[in-house]
Amino acid sequence: MPRNTDTKPAERAVAQANEAVRQNYPFGDTQDLQDARRGFMGTAEDHVIRDGEGSAVWDLEAYGFLGQECPDTANPSLWRQSRLCSDHGLFEVTDGIYQIRGFDLSNMTIVEGERGVLIIDPLVCAATAAAGLALYRSHRGERPVTGMLYTHSHVDHFGGVRGVLTDEEVAGGVPVFAPHGFVEHAVSENVYAGTAMGRRAAYMYGAALPKGPRGQIGAGLGQTVSTGEVGLIPPTVDITRTGQTETVDGIRMVFQLTPGTEAPAELNIHFPDRSALCMAENATHNLHNLLTLRGAEVRDPHVWSRYLTEAIDLFGDSSDLAFASHHWPVWGRERVVTFLSEQRDLYGYLHDQVVRMLNLGLTSAEIAEEMVMPPALERAWHTHGYYGSVSHNSKAVYQRYLGWFDGNPAHLWQHPPTEAARRYVDFMGGADEVLRRARESFGEGDLRWVVEVVNHVLFADPDNEQARELQADALEQLGYGSENGTWRNFYLMGALELRHGSVGTPTNTVAPDLLAALTLDQLCDALAIRVDGPRSWDADIAVRWKPVGGDVLTLRLRNGVLTHVKGTGPSAAGPDVEISLTEAEVRAVLLGVVSPADLAARPGVEITGDIGRLTELLGHLSDPDPDFAIVTP
Repeated sequence: MPRNTDTKPAERAVAQANEAVRQNYPFGDTQDLQDARRGFMGTAEDHVIRDGEGSAVWDLEAYGFLGQECPDTANPSLWRQSRLCSDHGLFEVTDGIYQIRGFDLSNMTIVEGERGVLIIDPLVCAATAAAGLALYRSHRGERPVTGMLYTHSHVDHFGGVRGVLTDEEVAGGVPVFAPHGFVEHAVSENVYAGTAMGRRAAYMYGAALPKGPRGQIGAGLGQTVSTGEVGLIPPTVDITRTGQTETVDGIRMVFQLTPGTEAPAELNIHFPDRSALCMAENATHNLHNLLTLRGAEVRDPHVWSRYLTEAIDLFGDSSDLAFASHHWPVWGRERVVTFLSEQRDLYGYLHDQVVRMLNLGLTSAEIAEEMVMPPALERAWHTHGYYGSVSHNSKAVYQRYLGWFDGNPAHLWQHPPTEAARRYVDFMGGADEVLRRARESFGEGDLRWVVEVVNHVLFADPDNEQARELQADALEQLGYGSENGTWRNFYLMGALELRHGSVGTPTNTVAPDLLAALTLDQLCDALAIRVDGPRSWDADIAVRWKPVGGDVLTLRLRNGVLTHVKGTGPSAAGPDVEISLTEAEVRAVLLGVVSPADLAARPGVEITGDIGRLTELLGHLSDPDPDFAIVTP
């Protein structure tokens, strides 16, 4: 029987739950709608943004359907947020400060100076950033870029830099500002675990989902990520302390460093001459992630909350405007302080209450189920979990303090999913009986239970078509009811792949610029995590690199571990082969661009020993899989 791949309408229980949201939330409050459209100057005439090869990377009108009334296949609160995020164009924020919004997941901010403009956070890819700057110039004139500023180390805040700035302009004196530690965190996050993060990001942002009332309607923080070329121009000015002041093109900036908040390297910026405060991604119109569903280091809500208090104390009395690298600004000094205070309390409450409950013995899942936010915070739209959620953020705080283990010895040595699934299904009377009872639960609206038990059937027998269909239907209904944009995308992506097969990784952030920005230490670390350990247990290989003008570097594979040592100390003794060459050639070999055989033929390269040992060492590296299964074993 052919697989049913059609989307389904909302079940009665889901439709009723969505209607309850419509009745219980303050949809009559239109302040956000006014703020999101304030200062609108116009948008691009061509709604499709293309890269240099003509491929579409963004469609400005893809979310036009959000102008309709919210259907019962979407949570009305998320529909409202997505409608606000889908407004696109050039917006005047205040005198001399403009934003490009709706051209990518993030915003690009443009601050006018005496001769040109400072650009803050140039979107995800070159094409969208170039289109945004072109729109600005069509309204404000051909002002050159006289400064670039990255607020933090996530790709949607630097990836489009080559669409608005060139290496030659930087060499000519255009400064690039970033917080201390920016490059290290930007490249390590996207390279070390980049394959796994990229695959999971396909679920988180739902790039392969059809856009529409039964598909992708947004991600809460923005709509989705563009699919063009990611780049990186390294910073030239390091921001190392709070209170540091810099001036570029007549634009005065006072910085607040906020490491360990939304990113490991992040900063806020105050513009004293404009009474304006840029909050980067530390205060946006949603509850943010403490641990993203794509995976990342767990963020610290306690520190996050304290830095928001510090921002209020430093800049609250001199800021008539707060804007960020996502969403829309807040105007008015009193409103700014209220907004920052509520954001502060949001993260502080989550941290303190999770720690209180874990000290009472509650487990991660129990805390997530028990956690209820204060009514005063719940009444504010900007505290809702459109991107992060109270549920998975509570689990993140627990993980930060206590890790994966809940203390119950029954959970210390559990079977992996496939083995556990076979046993569960056998204990429950076989697949047919599990599916019969799961269909009853589906009819009763107990969707969470359906996906839990049917998951066991799928992992015991991934070819069971009845299980695939029921699981897809249940995941789809959970997506329809979710207020969180990334939860909706995860649920609907699971349904999509069960019905149609894997979509792989639509967006690749492991770009050449990021690889080029790796230090040799980081590049060696990136290779070490690719070693197939069991296959390398008996290997003992040492390769010594002698870069012209650089440090001697020895790679040794032994006991399944690839270590690297600078210099010629005892741990670097006894190489099988020594190679004299340029650092660029070292990188080319380690990145797989140049083979060991080709290296021997290069002029200026000197090899002492057996070059075949290098070939043997590289042969112990495994390739990551950007198409690994998620909803099946």
